[in-house]
Parts: sequence; structure tokens; C-alpha cells
Amino acid sequence: MYYFILVLGIFFVTGGAGYFVHKFINRSLGFLVVGKAVGVLLLGGLCLLVTLPSLKYMLLKEYDVVEGECRIEISAEGRYADATFDMLDKGERFSFTDLPELDAYGKSVPYYCEVTVSKDHLVEIGYKIFDANSRELLETSK
Repeated sequence: MYYFILVLGIFFVTGGAGYFVHKFINRSLGFLVVGKAVGVLLLGGLCLLVTLPSLKYMLLKEYDVVEGECRIEISAEGRYADATFDMLDKGERFSFTDLPELDAYGKSVPYYCEVTVSKDHLVEIGYKIFDANSRELLETSK
């Protein structure tokens, strides 16, 4: 979802600016044309404003590792499936489209997880799943 909003913001900003320049060159600027261009630029700017703080952490590779006991739930709705990591100690949830190949999932099966996320905890990077008792590494993200 994060990358979709980032691309949408870039698309709106460049599209709005291109539309304005095209109309300016053709000398067909009117109140409605300027209003549309400013509206699209503002919408794109809002999308970029929401996503740029996380993008800064991604580019500078400033990551946090959230670790602790977790429960993993797999949900398959429609065409897509995702794995949701509920970090019990921290009270946070992270979703990955890269499904771990484990023997069992669900609320009754505890694991110890290390989830790598951006500093603001909005973008998931990767995960490591360990056995809850022996701390043996079971699965890592690709």
C-alpha cells in the first residue's frame, strides 16, 4: 500500500505539472484549467507528504528490529494471501506478502519473531521466525 501511494503521488505531481505546462504553451489557460492543475498538484503533494518520511528511512537504510513473541496468521482473500505477524509483547501488527512455510499457524501457535521495519514502523522490510522455546531459526523472508 505504501508504494502505491508513493507512485500515485509522483504520478499526480508530474501529471498536474505536465498538464499545466501543456495548457500554458497552447495559451489555453483558464480558471478551470488552473484549478484542475492546482488540485491535482495538491493531491499529489499530499500523497508525497504522507510517504516521504518513510522513504527517507528506506533510502538511508535506517531500520528498527522489533522482536518478541508473536503469532502468525495467514489470510487468503481473493487472489492474494498475506501473513500477519502479531507481536504480543509490543502490541504491533505487521503484514507480509511473502508467506512463511511453517508447520502450523494461528493464535494457539507461539513463535519468537524478529521483524525488520522502517524507523517509523510503517514499512515492513523482512522477518525471521524462531522456535519459541529453543530459539532455533525456522524461516526467514526472501
